[in-house]
Amino acid sequence: MNFDEFTGTAQHRLELANTGETVRAIRATLSTLGQRLPAGNAEDLAASLPMEIDRFLTDAVADHGQRFDWSTFVERVADVERTDRSEAAYHAQVVLDLVHEQVPQSDFQQLRDQLPEDEDDENWGKLFAVVDAGGWAEHD
Repeated sequence: MNFDEFTGTAQHRLELANTGETVRAIRATLSTLGQRLPAGNAEDLAASLPMEIDRFLTDAVADHGQRFDWSTFVERVADVERTDRSEAAYHAQVVLDLVHEQVPQSDFQQLRDQLPEDEDDENWGKLFAVVDAGGWAEHD
């Protein structure tokens, strides 16, 4: 999948009006995720994404491996995307589902292993809600 296909698919799934909004949602999600992941894990995940998208996980991140919870993640995504928290959370879930479709299962599992999914431990399971429901394409 190239950049245009990736952003077009994301725009359709997110029901956004234009490419600019779509790229902002993708960038907000992936750059914030890149801040949370160790640099090597971010690079592994980015390797299978379009060149213009992969940099959001790697090059656009000054400090990898930060420790923050799901709530802080959503707050940061909302700030970058300039939207409210519920919309930012949904956008992140849909973008992550699209990433899931593009990357090897081992890289995606590595991502899951980095983010505690227990409700008592940061609530990261919420990020995988669309993936765990069978993916966006399943429900289209």
